[in-house]
Amino acid sequence: MYQDMYRIRQFDTKVVELVDDNEIPGSCHEYCGQEAVAVGICSALTPADVLTSTHRGHGHILAKGGDVGKMFAELFAKSTGYNHGRGGSMHIADIGLGIYGANGIVGAGAPMACGAAHKFLVAGERNVAVSFFGDGAINQGVVHEAMNLAAIWRLPVIFVCENNQYAISTPLREVSILEPYVRAQSYGMPGVSVDGQDVGAVFDAAVSAVDRARSGEGPTFIECKTYRYLGHYSGERHMKVNYRSKEELEYWKGRDPINIWAARLVEDGICAWEEIRRLNQEVDDGIARGLEFARQSPLPEASEALEHMYAVSYPNLPASGAEL
Repeated sequence: MYQDMYRIRQFDTKVVELVDDNEIPGSCHEYCGQEAVAVGICSALTPADVLTSTHRGHGHILAKGGDVGKMFAELFAKSTGYNHGRGGSMHIADIGLGIYGANGIVGAGAPMACGAAHKFLVAGERNVAVSFFGDGAINQGVVHEAMNLAAIWRLPVIFVCENNQYAISTPLREVSILEPYVRAQSYGMPGVSVDGQDVGAVFDAAVSAVDRARSGEGPTFIECKTYRYLGHYSGERHMKVNYRSKEELEYWKGRDPINIWAARLVEDGICAWEEIRRLNQEVDDGIARGLEFARQSPLPEASEALEHMYAVSYPNLPASGAEL
């Protein structure tokens, strides 16, 4: 879990540099500071379990086993990327890894996760689905409809609210009286709140929710209180947008999830600081290899512009439109 968190941090730290250098076109929503949420949740899942992600989804994908090189390649719009360069930062998917896609529509992953969970239930499969969303989605109607449906049908789905305190620049306290996890109770499912900077606490909550889902007891809502160190998206630092105090940033950086877990590993005698440095170097080397892979990868050919966008054949249907 330590290495996974460090990998996510180093990946998105590099993404910041690449966006600023215009190697990555457009902008990205970096995950720095929230690593314990993705890693804690995904460490409780199997390869057959699935997740739906958000616009801030790099961490979710890497925590579920995503490949650094293919991630960089997708952000570079290269043909070797997860979506052959078509999707970019907010639309990465890998069905084989159980990553059912990220999207830019706030809260839109919740009903998709319910659909996957319903398939598991009908097929008699003991897999679970996870829907990640931010505190900005807690007032979205589609999230509440999904939660209500999941509770009624006892779907094996886990709703994970990454409460990083702000929906773009709007503080949660200005748009909601109740804490997010409290709302789950009105739909008849357990709602728990955990320290999103403590990967161990997130993992423990995830294990309980996964066990509940696999045993047929239905959904769980997990609120992870966390914080993003950077702006809502990469453009903020150039726009000089300021809606958070220096003291607030310093407080949360003082509770860095990677530092907290490293210190605990050393204190508990699991490993020494020398081992931590070795783990870091392994990740750094992997990041460098992934970046080189992306840089050496080809751009899509112009002749391929419509590939992966439109269906080109329809099995078992009449050959001509007239016959339809």
